[in-house]
Amino acid sequence: MHIDARHLDDQSHIEGDICIVGAGAAGISIALQWINTPYKVILLEGGGFEYDDRVQELYRGKTTGQKYYPLKSSRLHYFGGTTGHWGGFCSVFEPVVFQKRDWVNESGWPFTHKELEQFYKRAHDVLDIGEYGFELDHWLKQDSSLVPLPLDKDVFYSKIWRFRYPSAMRFGTDYRDAIVNAKNIHLYNYANVTEIHTNESVSAVTEMTVKNYAGKTHTVSAKYFVLAGCAIQNARLLLASGKQASNGLGNDYDLVGRYFMENAEIKSAELWLRERSELKLYMRNSEPNVRAELAMTPQKQEELKILNGILSFTPLEKARKTPPYISSWSSEDPREDKQKIAEINEQATEEKNRIVKLFEEDGYESFEITLRLEQVPNSSSRVTLDNEKDELGVPRAHLHWAFTPLEKRSIRTIYTLLGQQVGAKGIGRVKLLEDIQDEKDDNMPASTSGGWHHQGTTRMSDDPRKGVVDADCKVHGIHNLYIAGSSCFPNGGAVNPTFTIVALSIRLSDHLKQIIQTENISDMVRTGRKHKKHS
Repeated sequence: MHIDARHLDDQSHIEGDICIVGAGAAGISIALQWINTPYKVILLEGGGFEYDDRVQELYRGKTTGQKYYPLKSSRLHYFGGTTGHWGGFCSVFEPVVFQKRDWVNESGWPFTHKELEQFYKRAHDVLDIGEYGFELDHWLKQDSSLVPLPLDKDVFYSKIWRFRYPSAMRFGTDYRDAIVNAKNIHLYNYANVTEIHTNESVSAVTEMTVKNYAGKTHTVSAKYFVLAGCAIQNARLLLASGKQASNGLGNDYDLVGRYFMENAEIKSAELWLRERSELKLYMRNSEPNVRAELAMTPQKQEELKILNGILSFTPLEKARKTPPYISSWSSEDPREDKQKIAEINEQATEEKNRIVKLFEEDGYESFEITLRLEQVPNSSSRVTLDNEKDELGVPRAHLHWAFTPLEKRSIRTIYTLLGQQVGAKGIGRVKLLEDIQDEKDDNMPASTSGGWHHQGTTRMSDDPRKGVVDADCKVHGIHNLYIAGSSCFPNGGAVNPTFTIVALSIRLSDHLKQIIQTENISDMVRTGRKHKKHS
C-alpha cells in the first residue's frame, strides 16, 4: 500500500506495529521479510519514487578533514536509496573483520562471521545474483580461462565477487511493486522524520514527527521503530532528537556520530607484465558473473600489523584517462556527477580499445592498481550537527573525515609486498607512484577517494560505553528503538558493505519477529486467550 504524505490532512496520526525509517537497501530488505504477516508495517521514505532536487537538498552538509564528496550528492534520497547508483558488486566480509585485532584500534564485532553465514545466503537471494558461491576453486572449474595470478598463497589470495548481470540490483525499481502491493506494508513517501520523541525516562520511543515541503506535519507511533537510513543520516537524526536527551538519543557516552568510516580507494601503483594478459579473472565477466581481487591473507595482516586491503586492476590505457573519483564526483547534483563519470568512462574505454587495436595483440602489458582499504575505527572521524538547518528545521550534518598513520603505512606495505611477489614470481614489476613513497609522510594521498561506503556512526557493542547499539542492533537503554545498516558496523572490511547490510537487516528482522511473537504469546497467556501461531 502506498500513501503520499503530502496529500494527507495536516496533523495526521499514523499507527503500526513496526515503523521503518528509510527505504533503501536496509529498510526495503526488512520490509520484504514482513510481507503477508499479520503485522502492520509502516515504511517511511523522505523522497518519492524519482529524484527530486528539493528533497535531495535536505542531505546537503559540510565536510572538513580529508577531502570528501559533497554530502548532498554522496547518497540518493528517494525510494531505493543509494542502490540507485550502486555498482552491484557483492562479497562477504572475511572472518578476520569480526575479530578483535590488537593492532587495529576498537576492532571486533560482538559476534563471529559464522553468525552471518545463513543471512548472507538469504541476502544473496534478495540481491538476485544467481548461484551462491564465493570459493575460487568452484569458479575455476566453471571456466578454465579464469587464471589467478601465481602468487604465494600465504601472502595473497584471489577473493571472489559476485554481481547481477547485465544490470545491478536497483531496490527502488526491482522491489517497488512488491512493497506497494503488499497489504500489510504501508509505504509513506515524502515523509521525512525530523525528530524522535521518547518517554520522560528516555527508555522508549513514543512517536516520531514527520514533515515534508508541502507544509504538512504528521506523527507516527508504533511498538517498535527501526532507523534504516545511511550512516550520516542515522546519526544526524539521533543527535537532532534532543528534547528528552540533551546530547541526542543513544548518546550518553558521546558515541553517536563518531567512528565514521569509509573504504579509502588509492590509485598509487602500476603493474607491468613480462607477457601481455587480459587478467580475465580480475575483470568483470558476464558468464559466469564473477570477478576476483587480490586480498591479503589474515596471517600476513597479523604478521605485518596492517589493515585489510584488496587490490583491483584496470588496463592502464583506460586508467590514464580516468581521474580519481574524488576529483570527478564534485557537483552537489548527483545527476551531473553520474553523467560526468559516464562520459569519462566512455572516452577512456574508447582509448583502451584504440590502443589494443593498434597493437593487434590480445591482452595488456600494464595495469593501474587500485587499493581499497578498510579504515581504522577513529573517534575523531565523525558526524556532528552544523548550525545551519535544512528546510524542515533539522540541523545539517557536518562530516569530519580523519585517518591515522596506520592507513598510510598499510598502503605502502601492501603495494610493496605485491611488488616483491610479482618480481619473485617473474611476472613483471610493480611501479609505486610518488605519493606513497615517502615513509615519513603519514598523510593520505591527495587523490584518496572513497567508495561512498559510509559506516560506523552508531557502532555495535554489548558495552554501552563502547557502542550505540547492542549485538541485536537495539539502541542501548531504549527498548523499542533499533538501527539497521552500516552505521552499526564496529569496523568495516575492504569490500562494499551492501551485501552485509542486507544480511544484517534480515537478521534484525528475524529478531524483531521473535520479540513480537513472544510478546503476543505472553499477552494471550495473561488474558487467558487461546494462542494462534503466526506463520
